[in-house]
Amino acid sequence: MNTLLQLCSNAALVSVVVLCILCVKNVNVLLAIITSALVAGLISGLSLSHIMSTFISGMGENSETALSYILLGAFAATMAHSGFTDVISAKITRMVSGKKYVLLGILVLMSMASQNIVPIHIAFIPIIIPPLIKIMNQLKIDRRAVACALAFGLKMPYIAIPAGFGLIFQNLIADNLVQNGVEIARDDVWRYAFVLGFGMTVGLLIALFVSYRKPRTYKNTVVHTTKVSNDFLPKHWIVMLAAIATFAVQLITKSLPLGALIGLGIIFSFRVIPQSKMDHMMNEGIYLMGYIAFVMLVAAGFANVLKETGSIETLVKNVLPLLSTNLYITAFAILLVGLFITIGIGTSFGTVPILAVLFVPICVKIGFNTPQMVVLLTAASALGDAGSPASDTTLGPTAGLNIDGQHNHIFDTCIPTFLHYNTALIGFALIGVWLLR
Repeated sequence: MNTLLQLCSNAALVSVVVLCILCVKNVNVLLAIITSALVAGLISGLSLSHIMSTFISGMGENSETALSYILLGAFAATMAHSGFTDVISAKITRMVSGKKYVLLGILVLMSMASQNIVPIHIAFIPIIIPPLIKIMNQLKIDRRAVACALAFGLKMPYIAIPAGFGLIFQNLIADNLVQNGVEIARDDVWRYAFVLGFGMTVGLLIALFVSYRKPRTYKNTVVHTTKVSNDFLPKHWIVMLAAIATFAVQLITKSLPLGALIGLGIIFSFRVIPQSKMDHMMNEGIYLMGYIAFVMLVAAGFANVLKETGSIETLVKNVLPLLSTNLYITAFAILLVGLFITIGIGTSFGTVPILAVLFVPICVKIGFNTPQMVVLLTAASALGDAGSPASDTTLGPTAGLNIDGQHNHIFDTCIPTFLHYNTALIGFALIGVWLLR
């Protein structure tokens, strides 16, 4: 009973619950995260000044991510002003030809490509999606299905495909296992984590063909008036060259901001966009991605407050007495703790080091083998990314789909993606533990 009371009063657990409640009540995500950080700190006995200083110092942890989003936003803006995205949208419209599942399939492939082939991440969404809103309305596509399609493409590739962001994430998994005494080759991570990608595919199919297959009517509001050209011009090939260069530099240097900077340099050097419009492009990049960048910053601040309170370690210690020596009960507990942590801080990449330090020694002690630990650490870190109000996996789709004010971030993006992908990840992680025993 005492352990349960300690668990229920845990600062990390209470603050994440507060965050979820505030978001469901339509409190602004930024304000909800800051309030939850204050709650966590106050429960742990920290002073307000200490909480805020810890929060602000922690924001620097996501500074590279925030800078990446701003630069990629500017890169996406230059793609739009060059007419490249209009041509692509026009071609997509012709390819769809009244078939909603063709459109949904194209969006899945595009979002996957944004992670592994042309790693501009979510920056493509506010550029590509608005021109397609009209045809979505004509086809009466439920935008919750579109949110699930985009979230799948943003999340599944880094879990199961060893390229682009997937290469970074899987290297992070391998490095943290090695640092905690478990030998694993980087190239082996995706082979074990592939079962999780399969699980997410099942979740996607359920979302598209079962949960949100029925027509849904939206008001026909004009949201995109740019003249659409069907011609693929020489400047569009330069844009493609810039995108390839962005990918190559990011892959070689492991620096997404540097890759985006090189891509912008190519576009401006070849005068695809006049240098006189450089300031305008940067301002538009901030407009497109600035809010998401700030959410990422405050999420890192929240994570730093949780670290300072020690509540995550306490949460694990409180969970341990409730565990048995049964591998599957232990695995389920690890996944649930990972879910709570990630849904609060909104980043699976940032959750990996936290969970590795806490759970790898426990997994070794209980008897999990290396493949099982890879599956558990990958799933526990990725859980909550889909469904978290502070995650780019949910903020990105909302940024594009809510262009006309008819798509709610919590009820139309976060909850649908949470239900379909987190359920799938938990289920298939347990299946993976069984298969790899």
